[in-house]
Amino acid sequence: MDADLARRFDIEFAPRIAQTLAQIFEGKARAEVVPCGDAEHPTAIVLRSAPHEHIRGYQHPLNIRFTWDPDEIKTLVGPHGRARFAHYLEALPRKLSAWEAARDIDFASRSQAEPAILLGNLDFEG
Repeated sequence: MDADLARRFDIEFAPRIAQTLAQIFEGKARAEVVPCGDAEHPTAIVLRSAPHEHIRGYQHPLNIRFTWDPDEIKTLVGPHGRARFAHYLEALPRKLSAWEAARDIDFASRSQAEPAILLGNLDFEG
């Protein structure tokens, strides 16, 4: 991906995704932006949390790394990109539910089956 586009995603879009994730978890999970390093290390958001104190779930605490498809990132700076991104942020709670079932994640207990999970090459569909 073009370095300017990667930098723009790091500054304009990734922080808003991280903020939305933190809001979904009502401050009980940390969402950290890891800026783009190079093609092998794209921008990521790492979502971490200690397990819920009163709900038993999977063995490991939340440790999920989100990355997005470079072609999808390009769409955010094109026509209708802002509206598409806003729709994506609104859809994140539903998307989390879909990922939960597919990847042995339990967001209610803030736990997961594996020590670390990558949700990679994501799109911005709502």
